[in-house]
Parts: sequence; C-alpha cells; structure tokens
Amino acid sequence: MVDWFSIIKACSENMKKQVQPLFGSTEAKIGFGIGAGGDVKKQIDLVAEKALFQTLKEHRASCTVISEESGVKKIGAHPSQLYVTTDPLDGSTNAVRGLPFMAISIAVSKNPTLATVETALVTDVLRDITYTAEKGEGAFRNETRIKPSETAILNDAVIGVDLSNFKARAVVNQLIKIFEKTGHLRHLGANALEICYVADGTTDAFIDIRGKLRVTDMAAAHFILIEAGGIITTPKGAELNVPLTATQRVSFVATANKPIYDAILKLMKATGNNP
Repeated sequence: MVDWFSIIKACSENMKKQVQPLFGSTEAKIGFGIGAGGDVKKQIDLVAEKALFQTLKEHRASCTVISEESGVKKIGAHPSQLYVTTDPLDGSTNAVRGLPFMAISIAVSKNPTLATVETALVTDVLRDITYTAEKGEGAFRNETRIKPSETAILNDAVIGVDLSNFKARAVVNQLIKIFEKTGHLRHLGANALEICYVADGTTDAFIDIRGKLRVTDMAAAHFILIEAGGIITTPKGAELNVPLTATQRVSFVATANKPIYDAILKLMKATGNNP
C-alpha cells in the first residue's frame, strides 16, 4: 500500500528547501503569465510546484495533481485512483515582499471533491511547523495533537477576516456586527495557515466570504480543522462539499467551537446580507 502521508511530507520538505532561498528576493517576483487559478504565476510559485512534481516522480506516485499553478496533471499508470490538490505556495504576495507568513498546502483525496479528502498537510515555509491530519486520526502540529480553543465569547476572541481588495465594501457590510462585537481582528495573508491557527487554538475563527478564495488554497486546512474538532461551513451553515478544481472558489466560516460559530452566523444573519 502506498504511504501517501510519508510522500506528501517528503514533497513538503523538498518544496520548503527550494522556496526558502527565494523568500523576499527580486527573483521570486518574476512573472510567467496567468496560472490555472487565475493569478500571475511567480517564479517562487513555479519553483515550489516543480519540487512537488519532482518528489512525486521520485516516489513513483500515481495520481492526478490539481494545482493552482498548472491545473490538472496526471502522473503514473493509474492517475484516477487518487487526487492531490495543492497550492504549492499560499501567501505568494507575502513571499515576494519578505513578509514571513506563507505555506505549502497539499490534500489527498479518493475523488476530486472536498468531502473526500483523507490526508492533508500544511507547512509553514519559514518555521519548523507542519500541520497534518489523516482521516479519523485527529490533527497534529508537528508531533503534537491539536485542538481548537474553548473561547466562547466574541469579545474575548481573536478572529481572522480576509478583506483583500475584492468586494471589500460588501464584505464589511455583511460582517459589520461581528466587527463591533469582536475584541481582536487579524489577517495575515496565507489562508491555509490561518485556518490551521483556528485548528490549534491560536485564533478562534477565520472568515472569508468574498467568494474569491480558490479551493486549492484551503482543501488541506479544511480537513485539518475538521479532524482537530473545529467547524467550517458555508456562510449559511451548509457543508462545504465542492469540486476540487483549480478554478473553484469558496466562501466559508471556520470556527473553534459551536458557541463562536453560532454567534458569528447569528450576527451575519442579523445584517440581512448573509451571502
């Protein structure tokens, strides 16, 4: 049986090794056209993706890779048996600007759907931190099992919100009551890591209702948060089960626990603009 957990960890180590020297460099920001996900492909993104494919081939892996950069690529003799969904470098803008918050995201699933992910990894590229999860086994930060926070009051909570230059006015209108009730708001620029911060109790929630984020960015972190015991749904409370494609976009509310989740959805509903 193929040990996909070990394979994606090996991929991550090689990707991290190749990316770190480019952090904050002039070379990192060189553009190479538009990627499958719709953004400009930067040198640092392509280096990360190249290292991923190199490692998969070294392990003679057979799978279909769904990547933000290259789209769909089939590898090996039986590529339809397993799917590897990846954002080779989440937080590319941070990376080229020298802001130390970026991640490698890899999810493995039986089918090209978010609900069938069964192994996942998110690696902090600049720190010795990797979040992992396997189906039914819980979630881990390096070798330590993680669980979300028990903070139950919004005024005490640290909540991440992505407002990045897309429908900002509409997003603010939908979340204004949450902003008024929350004690501490953050956005760090790599959504995969920010969801993992909810999973390990560093923060209490993360909200992205722009409809802009690609599923490739958050497929791994989505699974890690669920395995850790957190909650992540659509803004209306439905299950997030979308196709795994390079162009699929998502909106979501990710929380540490039910009281915070209920409070956020109630306030969003109260605005009358819940997307």
